[in-house]
Amino acid sequence: MSESKPDTPYIAPPSSSRKLPDFKQSVKLKYVKLGYHYLITHGMYLFLSPLVVVVAAQLSTFSLQDVYVLWDHLRFNLISMILCSTLLVFLSTLHFLTCPRPVYLVNFACYKPEDARKCTRQIFMERSCSTGSFTQENLEFQRKILERSGLGESTYLPEAVLGVPPNPCMAEARKEAEAVMYGALDELFAKTSVKPKDIGILIVNCSLFNPTPSLSAMVINHYRLRGNIISYNLGGMGCSAGLISIDLAKDLLQVHPNSYAVVISMENITLNWYFGNERSMLVSNCLFRMGGAAILLSNKSSDRRRSKYRLVHTVRTHKGSDDKCFSCVTQMEDSCGKVGVSLSKDLMAVAGDALKTNITTLGPLVLPMSEQLLFFASLVWNKLFKMKIKPYIPDFKLAFEHFCIHAGGRAVLDELEKNLHLSDWQMEPSRMTLNRFGNTSSSSLWYELAYTEAKGRMKKGDRTWQIAFGSGFKCNSAVWKALRTINPAKEKNPWMDEIDQFPVDVPKVSAI
Repeated sequence: MSESKPDTPYIAPPSSSRKLPDFKQSVKLKYVKLGYHYLITHGMYLFLSPLVVVVAAQLSTFSLQDVYVLWDHLRFNLISMILCSTLLVFLSTLHFLTCPRPVYLVNFACYKPEDARKCTRQIFMERSCSTGSFTQENLEFQRKILERSGLGESTYLPEAVLGVPPNPCMAEARKEAEAVMYGALDELFAKTSVKPKDIGILIVNCSLFNPTPSLSAMVINHYRLRGNIISYNLGGMGCSAGLISIDLAKDLLQVHPNSYAVVISMENITLNWYFGNERSMLVSNCLFRMGGAAILLSNKSSDRRRSKYRLVHTVRTHKGSDDKCFSCVTQMEDSCGKVGVSLSKDLMAVAGDALKTNITTLGPLVLPMSEQLLFFASLVWNKLFKMKIKPYIPDFKLAFEHFCIHAGGRAVLDELEKNLHLSDWQMEPSRMTLNRFGNTSSSSLWYELAYTEAKGRMKKGDRTWQIAFGSGFKCNSAVWKALRTINPAKEKNPWMDEIDQFPVDVPKVSAI
């Protein structure tokens, strides 16, 4: 074979109609990937289709005489008929006994405080200065946190915190709890037309405020709920306690047929405002705000038609056996004896590790087979060939249409957006909830779902992934499937009278 001279300039051959096209330019690789996913997902159907055609062709050759012969054979073979019938009845009974009851989300309500509770960032700084509790350096620290937090100008704080001077006492804390719980429940009962006496299961979660009588007892007393109600009050479980409550309600509805369960998710700010100067405890002051939600669940088949969602999966991950995970969010006293919630610098790393464990469990339940094969292939490749290539990250956008990520703070949302490769549109409910309502702890997921509904994005069959993190350290997930298309014109939620103003631009730093 002759070699070309290095000094001879290369002259491109004339274009020809026989020249192969540049596939990287002419074919979008995105569609190649979609084709692969379609092939794998429907592979079983594609494989069985020829078999079905062959069987159908064979059956078409049966004559009426062949059918009579088969019937005579079965009619005179009494033992075979009895065995087949018994087996059929047994398998049917076993299926109905072991099949879990479907759990429906009939409706939910998010509490929207009155306008007098609104706290702009400037008011926040003015109230912090007026207390006289913070040094000038720590006031500046809070200002910087607030400017980078992603919170807007319309979040809410209770009267006891906004007052001059502030009045954090048990009476005011109860007043805040009553306003949030009863406000959300009144709206929920109005939406669903369910009477309080019909509620068979009540679960209330609030991490930091646990009075006696309990919050669940307060609800039972206020609404005069029935005496045999099954009630729980979950405390100290952090911002992920809302999904823990959903998981508990799901389990209870499996053993209590024909029942309604109400879950109330909230946090109490009044007695948990930090007035010290430990910086790790000041961050929560800048992020947490007033809010709560009430959710009505049902296992009644008659409620399926009017329900919004069906609960598909719940996955709970607890990393409390690791000391670093256990101590990354801790309620404690500072050196001056003032109580606050300390956030460790390891929080983001711990949250990432908990999320990794959670989605490893959730992935096989929700991801299409095509994604599972790619993930498994990358693991095998690394193990067999000892090549340190980056593991394949499954595309959860193929499993879910909507994402509700706990609005714990801007850093949390940024990390999950990057690690899960989510778009701005998919992150919008979480970012707008953080901007409009702040971190409302376990209830933030429901403000996000309400945002999605208010935007008219929820269609029948859509799947929603709720992800929450909490002290301990925990990462919990819940997967919902929409049973009907949500018409925002018929909805009543805290976004409806202002949804046209969103989304808003949230700069990285917004000076006060």
